[in-house]
Amino acid sequence: MKKMKLFCIPYAGGSAIIYNKWSQQLHSSIELVPIELAGRGRRMHEEYYQNIPEAVEDIFNFISKDITQTPYAIFGHSMGAMLAYHLTQRIREAKVSQPVHVFLSGRGAPGIKRDDKKKYHLMNEQEFLEAVVKLGGTPPEFFEHPELMQLFLPLLRNDFRLSESEDINAVIRPLDHQLSILLGKDEDLTAEQCDSWKRHTHKLCTTYYFNGGHFFLHDETTQITKIINNTLA
Repeated sequence: MKKMKLFCIPYAGGSAIIYNKWSQQLHSSIELVPIELAGRGRRMHEEYYQNIPEAVEDIFNFISKDITQTPYAIFGHSMGAMLAYHLTQRIREAKVSQPVHVFLSGRGAPGIKRDDKKKYHLMNEQEFLEAVVKLGGTPPEFFEHPELMQLFLPLLRNDFRLSESEDINAVIRPLDHQLSILLGKDEDLTAEQCDSWKRHTHKLCTTYYFNGGHFFLHDETTQITKIINNTLA
């Protein structure tokens, strides 16, 4: 019996390695396949994505052979959840084998405007740096190394530009997949953003809440992989 592939898309500024430790906790029937996006990790020297469709097409091309040969699921956190959602739409358009399940983590449902929130990618340099520190997810010692910041911050700003450029007026096209929504209890999301995911599927949509803020992903590995195992294995 073929293993279930789990394609995992990282958050803004993240690389494929953020998912590596999951392999020790996932069921033996699940094969972890972290996605490396352009501009980071082993693809550091590739140009940044210009828009969401370009990023989605890149991921689709990477997984397109595998998804015709084995059952699979998709997981994405934050920007990765946004890309996972649009990737699933792209897969449907291609009329190829569909994912067994889609996990969307650390992201509110699309199509909801937040006038109270300033866009990260439009902030000046000092505002942006302060916002990144406040958001968390980046080791404090990182900010003590200007050469690392010089490499990382342009990538992060571009990722935020992608993440914040989603068309909020796009027509909702509900998926035909079961969705699992994973959110931190202290995330900066409105109730509408959390609850509206159910409008984006004709199937079951289950929401799980975890202790912590936006980067609960790192502290709740055991619980997250348990949900994945119970869903897929």
